[in-house]
Amino acid sequence: MYIYNVTINIDDSIHEEFLIWIKKHIPDVLATGKFTEARLVQVLVEEEMGGTTYAVQYTAESKDALEAYYEEDAPRLREEGMKKFADKMLGFRTELKIIQDFNA
Repeated sequence: MYIYNVTINIDDSIHEEFLIWIKKHIPDVLATGKFTEARLVQVLVEEEMGGTTYAVQYTAESKDALEAYYEEDAPRLREEGMKKFADKMLGFRTELKIIQDFNA
């Protein structure tokens, strides 16, 4: 399995609006059928640039599902956030491959 991790720093001026939007955006990403689940987390570091940082972790069953998302859905879904928040957010994306899960 793979995790598609999107980390976004949000300017304080749009913080509340962003949280409302992202909670609607995540189900739109899941509706593509490329991911099985998602988790929204706050990154607990104080950024020099200010703002608040969040990460959204989407779980994909395969690399093929992730590649299909990039090709079929990502441009449209990324554009939505960029149009809405433009220079008030800064993000980056990483891919993680799950090697093994452990439970207590």
